[in-house]
Amino acid sequence: CLPALRQKQARNRSVLLCCLTRMNAGVLPTLGLLVSASTHLAVTGQSMALLRPRLAALLALCACAMAAPAAAANVSITTCRSFCGNITVDYPFALHAGCGHAGFRDLLYCIDRTLMLHLPSGSYRVLDVDYAYRGLTLHDPAMSDCRAIDRSPGGRGNGFVVEPWRAPFLAPDPDNVFLLLGCRASSPLFQGFPDRHLPCRNVSGMGCGDYYGCPAWDDYGRRPSGAAYGSAVPPECCAVSWGAIRAVNVSRLQCEGYSSAYSLAPVRAEGAGGWAYGIRVAWALPEANRGFCGACRATGGVCGHDVESRGDLCLCGDWNSTSNCDSSADAAPSSAAAPGAAIAALLLALLASG
Repeated sequence: CLPALRQKQARNRSVLLCCLTRMNAGVLPTLGLLVSASTHLAVTGQSMALLRPRLAALLALCACAMAAPAAAANVSITTCRSFCGNITVDYPFALHAGCGHAGFRDLLYCIDRTLMLHLPSGSYRVLDVDYAYRGLTLHDPAMSDCRAIDRSPGGRGNGFVVEPWRAPFLAPDPDNVFLLLGCRASSPLFQGFPDRHLPCRNVSGMGCGDYYGCPAWDDYGRRPSGAAYGSAVPPECCAVSWGAIRAVNVSRLQCEGYSSAYSLAPVRAEGAGGWAYGIRVAWALPEANRGFCGACRATGGVCGHDVESRGDLCLCGDWNSTSNCDSSADAAPSSAAAPGAAIAALLLALLASG
């Protein structure tokens, strides 16, 4: 019986070796330890009938390990560049996890072929993505313009508020003006300077003086008169840039509504009727990222990020790299390695038990 038992244990070790070579590469460093330990297993007087259940369990675990894909954490590069309606969604933006830059994750959503951008202040329809000049054009349906004034005591419209961690990547353009309407005297805008209205000023030639000429004020029933920022406390309209207040929260600023306009043309429009209404947002990437993404694309990869560490990744098809697709030495570790190591430990336990 003893020679037969030793022959069976040798067969078990062969099965273990076969299984481990089929499992994820993260398990292979433990191969030498497992095989070495299995060669020193004590030979007992157990019967062949007792060994068969353990061998069956061993084979089942091997089958599970071989069935689990080792590259499950990888992102298909064909999904990263996509479309929503007639708008192209490409780096640094994305609609799928792991694509794009981590600073723009969980930002864009495609709903019924309409591209939407979501921030703490609300959701906006994306009208345009300008990759050449790094700009987004957003529309807030509750925002006033030159044709209609939309106000309520509790505040109307989203305004614009971005998460602190996202602020380095996304902010309204310096040439974008926010026209805050019907703000109370107790608004944080005027605290400390109740009769001077220091934050209110024209932005890129656009301000409340021209906005008062819009036909929307006739329909509203009360057209402001006199200087835009005169002695009235508070003014009917206060024009501010994003850089002056860093957050346009309509209700927190105690305003009834707002409008937003931007200018891209070198020649300023004559009057508020010629302004482009909406929120023009500029986006930026860290300087270090530009070299990384350029090298990734030059080697046929797609720029993405690790969904857990938020670090840059170059997506190379069936594997990911932390540098570029020509450098397999920088392959990103797969999250499947940990489960594989756990399975290897179970295999060792089974062999050690009999």
